[in-house]
Amino acid sequence: MSKDREAGNLLFHPPLKPPNLMNPVVLAYMGDAVFELLIRQYLISLPNQKSHHLHREATRLVSAKGQRSILERWQPHLTEEEEEIVRRGRNAKSGAPPKNADHADYRLATALESLVGYLYYEGRTERLNELLALALDENE
Repeated sequence: MSKDREAGNLLFHPPLKPPNLMNPVVLAYMGDAVFELLIRQYLISLPNQKSHHLHREATRLVSAKGQRSILERWQPHLTEEEEEIVRRGRNAKSGAPPKNADHADYRLATALESLVGYLYYEGRTERLNELLALALDENE
């Protein structure tokens, strides 16, 4: 039995490669899911629990345009290491954007998702919380 499972951490399966060696598109794949989960948890913590409101707000924050805006807010606060992950994610060949997304926004959204995936796999939950607080204007 793996050490993670022995510790009761059944939901985490570490990747085969260290995060800094992973393809940025793979990091973005995980980062997309982690970011959406964090946004949904945040929205459910707020008073308005109506499903239409939750969906509208989640879509606003998790869309390519919303993620581009959040990444722009994060940029002055990123470390050199984080900037490198963002650069790799932005330059990655991630396919065609959805019909409703601008190509530039989509590339920056992939960059944000790559960073979130990277921090998730590095176990840097405190840093993810700091960045999420910046994204949601909680510390400004």
